[in-house]
This record gives sequence, structure tokens and C-alpha cells, in this order.
Amino acid sequence: MGARRKTIQIAILLGVLLIGGYAIGKTLFANDSSVPKPGEQPPAFTLGDLNGNTHKLEDYVGRPLVINFWGTFCKPCVTEMPTFQKQYDSWKEKGLDIELLAINLSEPTLPIVNFVRKLELTYPIVRDVGRKTERAFGIRSYPTTIFVKPDGKIMEIFIGPMSEEQIEQRVEQLLQA
Repeated sequence: MGARRKTIQIAILLGVLLIGGYAIGKTLFANDSSVPKPGEQPPAFTLGDLNGNTHKLEDYVGRPLVINFWGTFCKPCVTEMPTFQKQYDSWKEKGLDIELLAINLSEPTLPIVNFVRKLELTYPIVRDVGRKTERAFGIRSYPTTIFVKPDGKIMEIFIGPMSEEQIEQRVEQLLQA
């Protein structure tokens, strides 16, 4: 019985090692060909905001769009959000036809609502429940901001927090596209 048990244990161990090795290899050597790049169309999405409204990528076709992936847990995101609010207010005051969509990374509603109230954010905040959109965009770091031209193609993907000047520069480029 002892030799049989040892053979079964070795077989199980080998199975676990094979499955684990496959999973690690798949992650390390994943093909990012499905992740959108500048010049390509961003993946379609349909997400709900905090007021129960639905936002689809197709709703913004023909207009410049800034998509910001963020989380309340992300310190650079927390720092960046008021900067985006200031820019958003400026765009609206100038009558610029540009939209900002902030996609929260699957956090519960209450922390998001409290965060939005605290910072007095007025631009659309949508939730990526299940992180399907985050995966489709290949987001690996927060914040990540994607600038989409009116023709629906990605102009730039910026990873990390942005200063007011960096946002202004890219918005000018979007408006000229």
C-alpha cells in the first residue's frame, strides 16, 4: 500500500507542477496582440454610472474622448482626479466638445460615491464591474489614461499620473485631430 500511495502522491505533484507551470508561462509570455495600441480602435464597452445611466463607447464616436482608469485605493489616481475636474470645467466653460469618462476598477459603490462627493467630481464616473473592460484594454497600472480621437482611434495611452500641463497638451492634440 505504501509504494502505491507514494506513486499517487508523485503523480499528483507532477500534475500540480505542470498546471502551475502552464499558468505562470501563460501569464509571463501572454500575447498582447489583443491589447489596443495607438492608431487602433479601443475595445467596445457598456458601463453604468453612479446615477444608473449607461455609457457606451459608441456614444462618443465623432468626439474627442479621454478615458481614465482609476481607483480610490490608488494614491496617484486620488491626486490626479481634481486635476481632471479642473480641466473638465475648463473645457465646458470654453464650449469644447470633448468628453471625459472615468472608469473605476470594480470597487463597491459606497466608497466611490463618498470619493466623488469629497472631491466634488462632476464628470461621468462609471464602474467596471468584473473588470471586463480593464482586461479588454490591457490595463496593468493605475492610473492609465487613453486619449481617443474623434475618428474613434486611440491617439495615446498614458500610464501614470498626469499633470495639468500634460493633460492640456494632449487635449490640444485631440482637438486638432
